[in-house]
Amino acid sequence: MFHTFKRYVLVSSVLLLAACGTVQQTTVSSATGVTRAQKFSIPAAQFNAASANAYMSLLGSAKQQGVLNTDKVLTKRVRLITARLVQQAPVLRPDSGNWPWQVAVLSSDELNAACYPDGKMFIYSGLITRLKLTDDEIAQVMGHEISHALREHSREGASQQQNSNLLVGLLDVAGQVAGYKGVGDLANVGAQVGFNLPFNRAHETEADQMGIEIAARAGYNPDAAASLWRKMQAESGAGGSDFFSTHPSSSDRQANLAALADTVRPLYVSAKKK
Repeated sequence: MFHTFKRYVLVSSVLLLAACGTVQQTTVSSATGVTRAQKFSIPAAQFNAASANAYMSLLGSAKQQGVLNTDKVLTKRVRLITARLVQQAPVLRPDSGNWPWQVAVLSSDELNAACYPDGKMFIYSGLITRLKLTDDEIAQVMGHEISHALREHSREGASQQQNSNLLVGLLDVAGQVAGYKGVGDLANVGAQVGFNLPFNRAHETEADQMGIEIAARAGYNPDAAASLWRKMQAESGAGGSDFFSTHPSSSDRQANLAALADTVRPLYVSAKKK
């Protein structure tokens, strides 16, 4: 009886998760091969509104702390580069031409940048100054972040986490009914290693693919993508296995980006002629 019940719960779980969400193609097929259809269980309007509030809160806090756009020269440089990239975004996602794009530079030594839904971005000054980034390398950073927004990776990730939590809860209930302890903990570990981490790595890989394409279309040298990650690796010591990481390893990333640079080089050459 218990085995029959467990099978019923497992089948029900799979069917329930399959029904949780709608399949959507957020972007058109890219020159770098990003074609994956995505599933969302969280409405875009709801998620984007919450994200917009979070972004404005971030900027408000940064302004109070005196770290928002304090370097006018650096801020202008970032905004000019980003503007060129944003002009190319509709090639991969037509509706992004109407997004309220925005970028801010926060004074911090952190090596990071981010893009919220609807194109609200920020970059830490330390990423540029510590690594002595060229314009081409800044374009790779911002192109990568823009790609996350175009693909709605944050909403997709939140939807995945929502469904993962649901599955773990159902398995835990099934285990308790069947007399097994710790099923929920084991399922949670399995969800992290088997679903969530590879899912996040897929997001990073897609953002690399689309980001280098957007930058090339805007006239920025695609070879800068690999050089950016060489600098990142040298500065932070990032490397090793990517098994327990949400990001691909630096060595794999550099190799993939070097290959992608050859793929998008014709787009770069064409943009430079213009």
